[in-house]
Amino acid sequence: MNSYKIAAIPADGIGPEVIRAGLAVLDAVAARDGGFTLDVTEFDWGSDYYKRHGAMMPADGPEQLKAHDAIYFGAVGAPDVPDHITLWGLRLPICQGFDQYANVRPTRILPGIKAPLAGIGPGDLDWVIVRENSEGEYSGHGGRAHKGLPEEVATEVSIFTRVGVTRIMRYAFALAQKRPRKLLTVVTKSNAQRFGMVMWDEIAAEVAREFPDVTWDKMLVDAMTVRMVLKPQSLDTIVATNLHADILSDLAGALAGSLGVAPTANIDPEGRYPSMFEPIHGSAFDITGKGIANPVASFWTAAQMLEHLGEPMAAARLMAAVEQVCAAGIMTPDVGGTATTQEVTDAVVEAVRGANA
Repeated sequence: MNSYKIAAIPADGIGPEVIRAGLAVLDAVAARDGGFTLDVTEFDWGSDYYKRHGAMMPADGPEQLKAHDAIYFGAVGAPDVPDHITLWGLRLPICQGFDQYANVRPTRILPGIKAPLAGIGPGDLDWVIVRENSEGEYSGHGGRAHKGLPEEVATEVSIFTRVGVTRIMRYAFALAQKRPRKLLTVVTKSNAQRFGMVMWDEIAAEVAREFPDVTWDKMLVDAMTVRMVLKPQSLDTIVATNLHADILSDLAGALAGSLGVAPTANIDPEGRYPSMFEPIHGSAFDITGKGIANPVASFWTAAQMLEHLGEPMAAARLMAAVEQVCAAGIMTPDVGGTATTQEVTDAVVEAVRGANA
């Protein structure tokens, strides 16, 4: 029997609520499957930790995580801590320190969820967005000079490397190759950003020659937002830069019905370090503690984690249970339901245990 060491970092806002729900469902899946166990260690890092210690996590935090097979992450961000501190103090050091350069965000309309686009339902929108997760616009290079003076200047330098762009393109083309439609859209902005993004385009064309069975096209990021709304059926696998994919994946989540159902995997494809799995909805302090946070994104994220760990049947069982519960109308208010977080969690646990899951 396989045993996997999972580092759980619930962190901020609704993070603890949805991670608690996700762990309950994972326990049910492991018990039903019988082929593996999960050894979970919880870390109390986040904004509350920052208020006590002046840092979002200990200096040796990444070192503590290295021994784990995967990281299950909640959400980061608090109204009384600056966003750049919460992000650069916890999530980004893990992503960048462990070279989790492929951020993978599947999006589809789950049964029972009403999407905002007229005439679009399950099957019409089925995408995977691949986000370059290690450089680009979030490289952290730049600075500020003459602070507070009229001539104050701030620079934010986007960094694109041949190594970084090539490896994310190969990952995206290989993922598209495995999907039924074998279709990839490369998102760019090379009309305005004539250095880094022109190189991005050139490397996409180079890598495309390694995958002759994949059909690919190229879209400017602004035109891509229009295509996502007006022609969702024309898209399948999408690859974009750190910033562009960050924005487009939120749009994708909204088009699928709610950010509350949108998952993310931060992958080190080479397996040198643990990969990290998280819902993308954020800390949502406006609903924290109300018992109505949507746990579906954390369940879908857990399924991604199981897939990554080499348990595809367990992942499929979990997603089948989630779809069964959504189709039955047991959903939280953000997707038109009246159920609580706990009621959705209980229903998914029962579906996992049931004969039809």
